[in-house]
Amino acid sequence: QVELVESGGGLVQAGGSLRLSCTASGSTSDYYAVGWFRQAPGKEREGVSCIMGTQDGRIQYSESVKGRFTISRDNAKKTVYLQMNSLRPDDTAIYYCATDPVAWCGVNWAELSFDYWGQGTQVTVSS
Repeated sequence: QVELVESGGGLVQAGGSLRLSCTASGSTSDYYAVGWFRQAPGKEREGVSCIMGTQDGRIQYSESVKGRFTISRDNAKKTVYLQMNSLRPDDTAIYYCATDPVAWCGVNWAELSFDYWGQGTQVTVSS
């Protein structure tokens, strides 16, 4: 069993920055891919970014966040970060992290099934 806990959400003005953290515990592995997703009210869940585990390092970003968000991981802390810069009101959503032993960060990573999810953290960007 893997447990994920997100933190770092909050209220920020447009143009501001936030850094989200996703910390894992339990039977996790540095080799597991970790994805960040978000869901805004009335909208479908969207894959934001994905990072592969040790020795692969593959990273994917959705077009909507490319150039503004940066994903990284600290395996010693079992934590994946999502640095979000130049935030816009349409970035407002609940952000979730997810991981899975067999998921991988290919082009269609957001369509894969992730078994383990965090509880989510709210990000609100005011105009």
